[in-house]
Parts: sequence; structure tokens; C-alpha cells
Amino acid sequence: MSSKDPIRSFKQPSFSDQRKRRQQSLQRQSQNREEAQRHARSLLQTILSFLDVQPESHGDISLVTQSEESVKEFDVRQAARIRGAEARRWFAKQLMMPEWMIDIPDRLSSDWYVCARPSGKRCFVVSSNGITVSRLRNGSLLHRFPSALPNGARTNKSTGSGQSYCILDCIFHEPDQTYYVIDMVCWAGISMYECTADFRFFWLNNKLVETGACDRPSVSHKYMFRAISFFDCDQEGLNEAYTGIAPYVKDGLLFCNKHSHYQSGNTPLSLVWKDEKCSQYVIDTDSKGLIPDQQQVVLELLDDGRLATSDEPPAIFAHLDSRFIQENELKAGNLLRFAIKGWGSYFTDGNLEGADLQYVGKPNRSKNLADSLSKVVFQYMARNAPLRIEQLFTAVNASRKEDATICDLDIVDLTLNSMDA
Repeated sequence: MSSKDPIRSFKQPSFSDQRKRRQQSLQRQSQNREEAQRHARSLLQTILSFLDVQPESHGDISLVTQSEESVKEFDVRQAARIRGAEARRWFAKQLMMPEWMIDIPDRLSSDWYVCARPSGKRCFVVSSNGITVSRLRNGSLLHRFPSALPNGARTNKSTGSGQSYCILDCIFHEPDQTYYVIDMVCWAGISMYECTADFRFFWLNNKLVETGACDRPSVSHKYMFRAISFFDCDQEGLNEAYTGIAPYVKDGLLFCNKHSHYQSGNTPLSLVWKDEKCSQYVIDTDSKGLIPDQQQVVLELLDDGRLATSDEPPAIFAHLDSRFIQENELKAGNLLRFAIKGWGSYFTDGNLEGADLQYVGKPNRSKNLADSLSKVVFQYMARNAPLRIEQLFTAVNASRKEDATICDLDIVDLTLNSMDA
């Protein structure tokens, strides 16, 4: 690449593969339990602090603390009084975002759930103080309405306690005006951040029906809620999620590790996978809805000119020189769209060392975060060598046989130990 090129490839140490990061995420979970309740209450306060924003308003939102004490109590609110794009990015990072499946997890049939992911608007739904509010990934208000969720409407059933609140991770499906619940963050003031997915899904399915939130809409319950059907990721479950009839338009498959906690941001313990049969949108399109000849990526411009993904830590694709930044009136924090002219030697064995990029422009304002590395790799694979459903079924079958072998060995060990005794 010419030294005069304003976009220089950037070499960095190998980025950890998805399998390694899954193991690290499971290990970190036990260290984060003390922060779970505080984070949940902070998120509640922040969402409710936006209640004066009307649905038709398109102005910038801001995060404002209600008191100095709340800043001290909740670490996540120490970034108070942030506005505009920064506030939208903060809000987007509160959702648990699945990575894209670029390798098949071990023990898929025993340690993972799978579901057909609904197409629609990803959002938080919060019920508190007799009102229910839904917020999109950018923090903007989607709906404000009464619901049958805990303290979600001013009815006789409402407890009236500020501690009785609920936070659900949902996808709003426009065709049937239904909130499909994909996860439970808090229920009746109890944080679910530190609970395993196995428990959260069990609790969600039971509690959601008990409240009447799954009933048809009424005066005190404007929208219907439905829990997503998660299946054990064995042959039958995977087949049902992939080929079964769903009450919504499918947008790929969502995989969730049974032992995973709810964690904000990108996580390798939740994975999304797509092909043409279960999603209309496999390969990314441009602003005109067309598939570009070259793969495109959205990256964030850092203070030092580096172009980074949304991962923690971020993957660095390239470096912009100061003249290019000035000429295009760019600044740190901007999201920028690039075409990938070629991977070449920059992309080896699943590890990113750089890329040959061509500047396209700024993405749509609705875009709040840079792409994750797993999304970029998945898009590369989708164009060149996609991970196919047949490979998933093969992996599930192999995982089942491996689990059966381990079980047989355990039985043999128990038998031998009893004989020795």
C-alpha cells in the first residue's frame, strides 16, 4: 500500500477466537455478581428519566443524573450528562448483543438452546410506577402504554411500590403488534443479571403467563407479550427452530448458552446465525437495499485515528491520517462506512491483522454502534464459504455422541468404584 494512502492498514496481535472468548466469558461471570443489582436499578432509572420524550420527537436524547448520590451509587451512571450520538451508543450497549456464529460451539446439543429469532425492533421494555415504556437500541421512545407486567399500569393489581419494576429484552414485531420476549433482565424488582439462561427462561415462561401479559390487548393492557420458544439444541430442537412454523417473520436462529448470565454488550455466549431459508437479510445491503460488490463495514474513529469495531477490546482495522480526517471534517466517535477492497494477508486463520479499506461515507443515523468483528467475519464467510445448516446438524449429532460417551465412562467409573468398595 502506498505511504500516501490516507487509510493505512494496522497490524495488531491476534484477536482471540470465539471458542476462547466463550470460555473467558463463563469464567468472568462469577466475578460480576455484586454489580448485577446496581446495574439493573441504574438502567431502570435511566430509561424512566426519558419519559418526557414523546414518540414523535426526533431530537437528541441525553442521560442526566437525578442526584449526586445516584452517581456515586451506580457506576454506570458516572457517564452522566452525555448527549446525542454518545447517549445513543451508551443505550445500545446495555442490551446483550449476540455475536455472529463463526465457529460451532463445543457441546452444542447439551449446553445450548436455540430459537427462531423474530424480525423486528429490538428494545427494552420497562414497567414501573404504573406505566410501561419501550425503548429502542438508540434510547428513543417506541411506546408508552399500560400493561399487565408488574407495576405496568394504574390498576388495582398494581403494587404502587417503586421497587416493583420489570425490565424485559424484547423484539417488537410490527405485523401482529406483539412484543416477543427473548430474555428477562429484572422481574418484580429482582435482578436476573446473575442468573443462568436456564433459570431466566424458566422464570420468564412461568411469570409472564401468570401476570396476564400474554392475554389479548385490553384497556389496561395495550400490547400482547409472548415468550420466545427456546429448544434444546439437539437434532429435534434445531430442526424445529429452523423449519418449524413460527407466529412471526423469522430473522435467523439465535443460540444461547444455558450457563450464561445476562451481560451488556457483545457476548460469545449468545450467537446468531442466518441463511437464505430462515432470513431475508443474510448479506448486508447498502442504503438502497442492494448487495454491494464489495463487502462493507462500519467502524468507529478513535482519538488517535484508528478504526475500531464495537468489541471489548476492539479489533483495529486501519488508521486514518490527520489530513484525511481534517479534509472530511471527521472527529473521534464518528461511525464511518468502508468498503473492504481485499483481505489478502491481513486475515489469517480467523485472526485480524488489518484490512485494505476504501472510505464510503457515514452510515445512516440509526446506526448506533460499529460492527463487531464476528459480524464482519460472518459476512466474509457468507460471501465466500458460509457456515451451512448441514454443518450445524452434523455438529449437534457429534456433540450428542460425545456426551453419550462421557456418560458411559462415568457409569463405568461408578461401577468400578462400587466394586472396589
